[in-house]
Amino acid sequence: MPFEADRAVPGLIVKFGDYPLHHGGVGAIRSLGRLGVPMYAITEDPYTPAASSRYLKKSFVWPTTGTEDPDHLVEGLLRIGRRIGRPAVLVPTDEEAAVLIAEHQDVLAGRFLFPRVDPALPRRLASKQGLHELCVEHGIASPTAAFPQSYDDIVAFAEKARFPVVAKNREAFLRRTRPAVNGTTRIGTREGLLRLARDWGERPGVILQEYLPREDAEDWIVHAYFDRNSTPLAMFTGVKVRSWPPHAGMTANAYVVDNPELADIAARFIKQIGFSGVIDLDLRFDRRDGQYKLLDFNPRMGAQFRLFENESAVDVVRAMHLDLTGRPVPEGEQRAGHRYIVENIDLPALLAYRRSGYTTPHAPARASGTELAWLAGDDPLPFVTMLARFVRPGAKHLYQLWRTNRRGGKTSSSS
Repeated sequence: MPFEADRAVPGLIVKFGDYPLHHGGVGAIRSLGRLGVPMYAITEDPYTPAASSRYLKKSFVWPTTGTEDPDHLVEGLLRIGRRIGRPAVLVPTDEEAAVLIAEHQDVLAGRFLFPRVDPALPRRLASKQGLHELCVEHGIASPTAAFPQSYDDIVAFAEKARFPVVAKNREAFLRRTRPAVNGTTRIGTREGLLRLARDWGERPGVILQEYLPREDAEDWIVHAYFDRNSTPLAMFTGVKVRSWPPHAGMTANAYVVDNPELADIAARFIKQIGFSGVIDLDLRFDRRDGQYKLLDFNPRMGAQFRLFENESAVDVVRAMHLDLTGRPVPEGEQRAGHRYIVENIDLPALLAYRRSGYTTPHAPARASGTELAWLAGDDPLPFVTMLARFVRPGAKHLYQLWRTNRRGGKTSSSS
């Protein structure tokens, strides 16, 4: 290892909501734990894959939904900080956590370390409407979008729209009890849109977006860490080969692919908005007009971040820990051709993609190396725990997602 982390400063995985099979959290525990950094994590129960990692010093069992009163969540975080007993680097794994930390950073700063940022910015970036407005303001390409305020607005939109269109929850980072749509929903006809919209209430919380056909598009991802001056200390680009549900969900298989143009777009946008911290971006290259269109901005670590590591063994989580503890972040080229596989969802995704005939033109013919999301020779228990929890309910969940996808409702997540 060409660098040493500050082992006196622990890390804390912060997650709100019930999603125990989260490989990103396991990846972060391993990434810093292998450097000798003491790792802690908030978990739904004592039997999650993250809780079983050999690199986890202690799990704090705290079931949450992400919809609790913010003061309650802040107090819970502070209570955990007191139990850890020394300042810890916060590693949020969802938008709820990233937004909470940003909006309460003055209260949390005495107990934790995290990138300081405009308190309102992460919430705006995680919002579909807020992100679209920022893209327009700073000249970043994004899909054409409308933000209806009433059913009449939707009727007017339907008269002029070119179908299919895509509907998303406007405030997608909030896990509401009854969201307007189930993730990203592709709507094929005017009649279908009007039928769905009748259930969205007087003030529909949706964004209606142009559909970028997959036969004319490529899915790209950017992961990076930016310091307090919005300067990239670690920057990576890659292509998403498969996702689950197909073409609209969580990354199941991806490759590291050099793309200087895309890296420049991301770096320029981050500098313009003044963001600091880890980012996970989803962009779709539209071959029809030659533009990279920003679909999602996750102001936190992405679940597939372990795809990316530079020649100095730095990933975005390590870069953050090094920077926040006052240590230099070693530079290096990314591992072009490296592959990432999420074992429990890549097989069904592979079968679905073979049926559709879709391929990713920029994926290498042969991987230069492979990183598995769950299985690791030095830390096998998270994989075993995942299997034990996944087999029956996981298979049922995959089937439900597939059925939703077949009906035209596609759950989108870049995690």
